[in-house]
Amino acid sequence: MDINKLLKSDYLDILFEGRNKSYGSYDLRRKYPERMKKSGLTILALCILGLAYNAYANRAKAVVNTPPPPVIEVKLAEPPPIDDKIPPPPPPPSEPPPPVKPTVQFTPPEIKKDEEVKEDEKPAEQKDLKDAAAGIKTQAGDINGIDPGIIDNPGTGTGIVEAPAAPEIFKVVEQMPEFPGGEAALYKYLADNVRYPEKATNAGQQGTVRVKFVVNEDGSISNVDVGRPIGYGMDDEAKRVVQSMPKWRPGKNNGKAVKVYFQVPIKFLLQ
Repeated sequence: MDINKLLKSDYLDILFEGRNKSYGSYDLRRKYPERMKKSGLTILALCILGLAYNAYANRAKAVVNTPPPPVIEVKLAEPPPIDDKIPPPPPPPSEPPPPVKPTVQFTPPEIKKDEEVKEDEKPAEQKDLKDAAAGIKTQAGDINGIDPGIIDNPGTGTGIVEAPAAPEIFKVVEQMPEFPGGEAALYKYLADNVRYPEKATNAGQQGTVRVKFVVNEDGSISNVDVGRPIGYGMDDEAKRVVQSMPKWRPGKNNGKAVKVYFQVPIKFLLQ
């Protein structure tokens, strides 16, 4: 046998050199390690399955045979009888009310003749109210206390109650009203929304309408008016566009929104 072939061959090839290798003994010996490996793995798998099944069966049996926990009956003691003679506990202490100022009797105004006014019905003078507050009767108190306020007493007088004054409309304020987006956005809005009146077009009329209006505290527009009308439908068109404007940023004085007059010129020019 060639030495190279001998080094590359196993003992079976050497043993069956020159013999019929298709004979069953050669095939059985060649595949013997592989058959043993498969047999060992099969036996190992069966052992694992058997152990797992045995553990599962024992656990299930233990759960089924576990007796339920015993029930212990507990009897509570009878509550003590209620004694009606024991007084209820006192309420929690409350904080004392704050001291109040001394008061001077306040007499509601009533129209009478001088001789009909009694001494105790005369209204309090300003000096009497320096260190006291007006009240329904005169009584002592703490000068540094709180003002108890005038008790609501409509009386029988016929005093006149004035309506609150209307809010002032300013011409100039610290922060003037502004159209959303500024002056450029205002004139773009006018250019996009103003429609040249047909009457003015047919008559060849043009001009500038100065529209005066009020920007309210919430930015809305009111009191729209034209200072000097020029006619031909241009005044009405200018008022319509101003009334349809979105809310402005309101003007402010001392950080508070106020009503402010504003004026916008709208030009009508024929191309």
